[in-house]
Amino acid sequence: MANYRWPSKLSKVSLRAKQTNLYRVILVAILCAASYSVGIWQNSRRGISSASLTSFPCTFPNKTSPILTFIPRHTSPHPPTSVTTARVLQIPSCGVEFSEYTPCEYVNRSLSFPRDRLIYRERHCPPKYEILQCRIAAPYGYSVPFRWPESRDVAWFANVPHTELTVEKKNQNWVRYEKDRFLFPGGGTMFPRGADAYIDEIGRLINLRGGSIRTAIDTGCGVASFGAYLMSRNIITMSFAPRDTHEAQVQFALERGVPAIIGVLASIRLPFPARAFDIAHCSRCLIPWGQYNGTYLIEVDRVLRPGGYWILSGPPINWQRHWRGWERTRDDLNSEQSQIERVAKSLCWKKLVQREDFAVWQKPTNHIHCKRNRIALRRPPFCHRTQPDQAWYTKLEQCLTPLPEVTGAEIKEVAGGKLAKWPERLNEVPPRIKSGSLQGITVDDFVSNTETWQRRVSYYKSFDHQLAETGRYRNLLDMNAYLGGFASALVDDPVWVMNVVPVEASFNTLGVIYERGLIGTYQNWCEAMSTYPRTYDFIHADSVFTLYKHRCDMKDILLEMDRILRPKGSVIIRDGIDVLTKVKKITDGMQWDGRIVDHEKGPLEREKILFLVKEYWTAPAPDQ
Repeated sequence: MANYRWPSKLSKVSLRAKQTNLYRVILVAILCAASYSVGIWQNSRRGISSASLTSFPCTFPNKTSPILTFIPRHTSPHPPTSVTTARVLQIPSCGVEFSEYTPCEYVNRSLSFPRDRLIYRERHCPPKYEILQCRIAAPYGYSVPFRWPESRDVAWFANVPHTELTVEKKNQNWVRYEKDRFLFPGGGTMFPRGADAYIDEIGRLINLRGGSIRTAIDTGCGVASFGAYLMSRNIITMSFAPRDTHEAQVQFALERGVPAIIGVLASIRLPFPARAFDIAHCSRCLIPWGQYNGTYLIEVDRVLRPGGYWILSGPPINWQRHWRGWERTRDDLNSEQSQIERVAKSLCWKKLVQREDFAVWQKPTNHIHCKRNRIALRRPPFCHRTQPDQAWYTKLEQCLTPLPEVTGAEIKEVAGGKLAKWPERLNEVPPRIKSGSLQGITVDDFVSNTETWQRRVSYYKSFDHQLAETGRYRNLLDMNAYLGGFASALVDDPVWVMNVVPVEASFNTLGVIYERGLIGTYQNWCEAMSTYPRTYDFIHADSVFTLYKHRCDMKDILLEMDRILRPKGSVIIRDGIDVLTKVKKITDGMQWDGRIVDHEKGPLEREKILFLVKEYWTAPAPDQ
C-alpha cells in the first residue's frame, strides 16, 4: 500500500481527450457510410447516367444489368465542346453517285476482265487502296420498306429509283410503276398468269407441301417472284442473278423482303456447300446448260441434295410450240435440248416428266449405280481432289462430286443421311453431325447451342424492342452463324436470316445450316458482300472482330456493315470488352447510336454485348 500511487489530475484529462477523439472518428465513419448509401440509392433511381446515351431510338426497360460506360467517376472539368467533338473521328459520306455501289461487282472494274463465259460479271473486289473510306447515303426520299407480307407486292420508288424493268418487261408483268411506288403482280417471263399459278403447276408434278422440300435455289431470278410466292408453302429460296442490263433486279427482290444475292454461273463455284438445296429452278434463265461439257449442270448437281429436283422452264422446253416467239430455229432448239438431256443422263439424273412448258429431272439418292455406269459413260469422271463443300473462289471442274458412301446396296438409301420433314428438320440433329463427318462438333454441342441461342435471343429482345416487334424487321444477317442457332431461335418470327459462315472460321458448318432447313452463304469479311446497299434491317455479329483481328481493318468491316444496313436498322455485336470499346469509338463517328451492356449471364463475363442503331440520313435533294 505504501508504494501505490493514485492517478494524477493530468492523466485523467488525457484519458477523457482520447475518448472524445474516438467518438468523433466513429461519428465521421457513420456519416460517410450514410452519405455513400444515399449516393447509391440516387444513382439507382436515375437509370441511364449523363455519361450514357440520351438519344437511343430503341426503348430499353430497366434491367438488372447495368449500362457500362467505362468513364472514370473522378475526372477533371470537361474541356470545351469543340475539343470533345474532335476526339471522335467523323467518317464522311460518299458522293451520291455511289448510292448503289457494290464494290465487288463494280461495272468500271469488271469491264477489264474477260467477257468469255461472263467472267467479267463475277466477283472482282477492289484492292486495299481502292476501298472507300466513306459512308454510302440512301437516295433522297428513302423510306423504311413496307412490312411483310405487304412488301411482297409493293415497294417505294424512292428506295430503288429505276424504271427500266417496267418498260423492258412490261408485257411480262414483272413490275409496274404507279405514283410513288412499284407494284409486283407476280408475273414472269414464263408465268404470265402469275407466280402462284406457275408454282401450282409445279406442285402437280412434285409434292411441294409435304415438308420434304424446304430449301430451293433460283438461278437467274429476275425480281424473285418465284421465291416470294414459295414462302407461303414453307419453302425458302436462295435467289441469285448477276448485276447486268436488267438494272436492279436483285435490289428489287431484297426490297420486297425476299432472300437474294448478286451472283452468276461463270468460272467459279456458287458460294454454297454440297447437298444444300432440295430443288433447283431455272425459268428462262439463259444459262447454257449443255455447253462447256455440262459444267454448269455439274455445279447444280453439286449443290443439289440426293433425291433433289431440277426444274427447267423456257427455252428449249416445248420448243415445238414456242420456237417462232423465241426467234430461234427449230434445229438450234432441238440441238440445245439434246445437249441438256445428254448431260443430265451423264449425271445419272432421271427425267421424271416433261409437260407443256416444264421439265423435271431428279438426282439419284446415292451413287451406287452411277459408279457402275462410269465404265460405260466415262464422262464426267468423279472428282477426287477438291472438297465438296469448298466454294469460295473455287474453280468449277468438269467432274462429278461424289455423294457420301452408303452402308447397304439399297438404291433408295439416302447418301449422307435422310432429313426429317420441315419443321421437325430445324431442331433434329443434322446428318453431318450425327454421322461424325463434321469432326469437332458433337450431338451434345448441337443441342446445347440451340438452347443457348433461345436464351440469347430472348435476352436481345428485352433490350432491342425493334427486334421484338413483330414485322418491324424482315431481312436479317448473321455474320458468323456457326450452327444457325440465332436463326433457329427466330423461326416463328416473320423474318429470314442470311447465315454467313466466314471462310476463316474453324469449322465449315454451312452444310449443317442447310440440313436444318435454313439458308446462308460463305463470305470473307475482309471483302464486300455480293449485295446492294441497304439490304438488311438487322445485322448480328458474334465474335466477328476477334476472328478478323489480325486479318483486316476493323473500320473496313464496319463501313461494309454500314453499306448493307438500312437507315434505322439495328446491329448487335458480341465480343470481348476491349474489342467493343474500339468498335464503339468507330461507330460513334459513323453516326450510329449505341451502348454496351452485360452478358446475359451477368457482369462477371468478359464478353459483352453492343447494341447499335444506324441513324436515318439520305443524300440531299437533287436541287441541292
